[in-house]
Amino acid sequence: MHLNYYFLRQLSAALHERICGFTIVSCFSQSKDELILELNDTHQSFFIRANLSASFSVLSFPEKFQRAKKNSIDLFEEIILKKVINVKSFLNERSLGVELESGLSLIFKMHGNFANVLMAKENKVTAIFKNQLPADIDTDLCQLARPIDFGYDHFLKNHTQLKSVYFTFSQSMWAYVDNQGFARSEPTQKWNLLQAMRSRLEKPDYYITQFKGQLTFSLLPLGEIKQTLTDPIEAITLFAQQRIYDRQLQQEKSDLLYRLRTKIKNTEVYQIKTKAMLAELAADHHLQRWADLIMAHLHTLTVGMEKVVLTDFYTQEPVEIKLKKELNPQQNAKIFYRKAKNRQLEINKLNESVIKKEAEREAAQAAYAAIESCADLKTLRTTASHWGLDTKQSEKREPLPYREFEWNGYKIRVGKNAQTNDQLTLKYSHKDDLWLHAKDVAGSHVLVKHQAGKKFPKEVIEYAASLAAFYSKRKNETLCPVAFTHKKYVRKRKGDPAGAVVVEREEVILVEPKKN
Repeated sequence: MHLNYYFLRQLSAALHERICGFTIVSCFSQSKDELILELNDTHQSFFIRANLSASFSVLSFPEKFQRAKKNSIDLFEEIILKKVINVKSFLNERSLGVELESGLSLIFKMHGNFANVLMAKENKVTAIFKNQLPADIDTDLCQLARPIDFGYDHFLKNHTQLKSVYFTFSQSMWAYVDNQGFARSEPTQKWNLLQAMRSRLEKPDYYITQFKGQLTFSLLPLGEIKQTLTDPIEAITLFAQQRIYDRQLQQEKSDLLYRLRTKIKNTEVYQIKTKAMLAELAADHHLQRWADLIMAHLHTLTVGMEKVVLTDFYTQEPVEIKLKKELNPQQNAKIFYRKAKNRQLEINKLNESVIKKEAEREAAQAAYAAIESCADLKTLRTTASHWGLDTKQSEKREPLPYREFEWNGYKIRVGKNAQTNDQLTLKYSHKDDLWLHAKDVAGSHVLVKHQAGKKFPKEVIEYAASLAAFYSKRKNETLCPVAFTHKKYVRKRKGDPAGAVVVEREEVILVEPKKN
């Protein structure tokens, strides 16, 4: 209701009394949706702060305002040192006008998502604050005022479509009369309820309330009333401060909770996948068995054999074992024993990772509960810092140098430019990742993150290759050759330009460039 005609007419009257005779000494902006005016009468300053963002538009009047030394720009220079001669509202319109000397005026058009500030001379708009609303330059100020017939006969004629007839009544105003049984009333009772409400709107109090889960400014007692004030300038300023504070609190809390939900989900997914991998590894004893079978049949094996079929001790089934023909049986068995040992080391490492991830998940859940219970910014930021989620640190965090996709459970990373290609390949990679790049043209480096013990499926390679083709100079061709190899075969020579690398042992695949 802070953008409603009924409030703006009260505010304009209070401002007229307060700043008539003041001179505008500065008009500037230091963010794209905020305009600041400083007025002075040689004894004191008065500030008007117009927040015109799509998410929250409001006029407020802080006692002090410190202009930033940087990123600040002066605007509407023609009004500087001009004296205020009148402040007015426009009949049934959500706008407020500040009339100045020399026929100049500022119009605060408080139309929610389309809020703007217009500068006019002799009722003709000559400049606007938000240039992304170009139609405002053609605003006819003489047509802003709009009459409404509040007569009883007109009411009776239109009592089934009152919301369109009385367009100045906000949703909260209709909610106010609905709470008094308006929808169930006969026309005469409805008329009486509306007249009683209009009477309250003539000389209202100003309420900061909690209504429908949101902090709301109201001229009527509605919802859970937090504060009641009598001065419109003081009331709207206090509301704006509290609303901006609440929005900041909710935004920071929402960001932190989102990060924690993501962390909890990621740790849970990691645990599920890792436990499945552990089960698979734990059930697979073939390397140890192959080594044992070779050692048990040394007398039948010789150097030069490429494979041998032996009977498994446990299943009594024949098992085919591939051998390195240049090695003797003991050396082949030694290789299998070493691989079995490495497999056990991998199992131990994965078990450690599962335990670590479980601890991370529990910590994230505890942090989530603590953050969710915070009721003010100071507590929120202190709690976030305690859990290593400092909001200021997160704001300084650099964006990742790659785009990330997922296909059949594999993470695929795509560099954004030549510099980030180097970062992706040299800093954010593992030697067993699959590296791809469109053949013989400029393009993004692409990495498919490896999964221990698994080969890259053909369909994953093809999808990653199509991304490499799409993010290259061949994106508009029907087919594109894409080179791929393991990252360990990709190196960068000293002095090479950004993005340039040397590739060994590459294979080439032909794919259609596409993003999904």
